[in-house]
Amino acid sequence: MFGKSLNLFKIFGFQIKVDVSWLIIAVLVTWSLAVGFFPHFIEDLSPMGYWILGVIGALGLFFSILFHEFWHSWVARNYGVPIRGITLFIFGGVAEMEDDPQSPKSEFWIAIAGPLASIFLALVFFVLYNAAQFMELGAAGIILFMYLALINTILAVFNLIPAFPMDGGRILRAVLWKWKGDQRWATRIAANMGSMFGLVLIGIGILNMLTGNVVGGLWYFVIGIFIRYVAQNAYRQMMIKSAVAGARVRSLMKRPVYVSPDITLARLVEEYIYQFHFKMFPVVDQGKLLGCITTRQIGSIDRHQWGDTLVRHVYIPCSDNNTIHPNTDILYALNRMNQEGQSRMMVVDNGILMGMISLKDIMGYLSARMEIEGDRSFSD
Repeated sequence: MFGKSLNLFKIFGFQIKVDVSWLIIAVLVTWSLAVGFFPHFIEDLSPMGYWILGVIGALGLFFSILFHEFWHSWVARNYGVPIRGITLFIFGGVAEMEDDPQSPKSEFWIAIAGPLASIFLALVFFVLYNAAQFMELGAAGIILFMYLALINTILAVFNLIPAFPMDGGRILRAVLWKWKGDQRWATRIAANMGSMFGLVLIGIGILNMLTGNVVGGLWYFVIGIFIRYVAQNAYRQMMIKSAVAGARVRSLMKRPVYVSPDITLARLVEEYIYQFHFKMFPVVDQGKLLGCITTRQIGSIDRHQWGDTLVRHVYIPCSDNNTIHPNTDILYALNRMNQEGQSRMMVVDNGILMGMISLKDIMGYLSARMEIEGDRSFSD
C-alpha cells in the first residue's frame, strides 16, 4: 500500500511512520487553512498570523488522525492481533495489522475504537470551544477549537459509513459475520458496499470536474478509486485465506537447485546462472545449508578470476529474509514474500535445505483451487 515512509517516533510500543505522500497533504491542509478557512472566520490578522494558525490546525489534524489510529492499534493488540505500526499517508492513516481479527467480537471492537476516539476528541474540542467563548480568549483560539471539533466529527462520521475499508464497513462485516457465522460471506457483502461507495465518489468527482471544480473533483475521483481498490482486494485476500487454509509450505515446496562449495565461479555461471536464471543460489554440502551466493557477488569479482575462485571462498551467510520453515502456513509465507520483496524462499529445517518455494508456485496453487471451487473472481 505504501511507498517510502519515514519513522517518526514510538509510543506504547507502536512505531509511528509517515508516508512521503502525507507531506503533500500536510502542505495542502496548511495552505487551505491559512488562505481560506481562517481568513473567512477571523479578520485583521497578519498573513503570518494566518499561516501560524494554519500550521497549528494541520498539526491538530495530524494528532486527530494519529489518535484515531492509535486506539485501533491499542484494542487490536489487546485482542492478540500483532501491529507493525501506524502509518500516515495521503488518504489519512492506517493501523498496520499483521493478521485479521479472529472473531466477530474482536473485529467489532477494533473497528469501532477509532470512531469512538474521534467522537471523544470532538467533544473535548467542543467543550474547549465553548470555554474559549465564555472566557473571551480571542477569535483565533475560538475558531481553532471549532475547526478541531468539526474535523474530528467529520472523521468519525465518514469512517462510520458502512462500506469497506472504512471502519463502518468493518463493523458491518463483524455484525454479518456474527449473524451468519461466515467471514467470507460477510467480507463479500462489506466489500461490495465499499465498491459501490467508491463508484459514488468517482461519480461525484466527475460531476465536480465537469462543473468547474477540477481540484475537488479530482480528489473525490482518486479517493473513490482507492476505496474501490481496497474493497475488492479485501475480498480477494479473504478468498486466498480460504483457499490456503491448513496448507503448509512443505506441501508446495519444490526440489531445490543448489551448488556445491567446491565448484568454480566459472562453472557456476555457465551451468547454473545461465541455465536457471536465478539471482541467488544456496550453497549446500551434504544436505547442510552453508550459505548463499548471488549474481551481484559474482559480478563484483574480476571475470578473469572466475576459473580459479571456488564458491566456498565467496559465499556469505543466508539472510533470514529468504528462509522459511517447512511447517509454516502458506498464507504467512505469501505475506512474508510480499513484505520482503522475495519471489522465492529456501525451505530450511534445522540447517538442512529441504526445498524451495516460489511466489509462482503459490499463485499456481491458488489459481487451481479457484478453478476447482468454481469461484473465478480471484483471477478476474
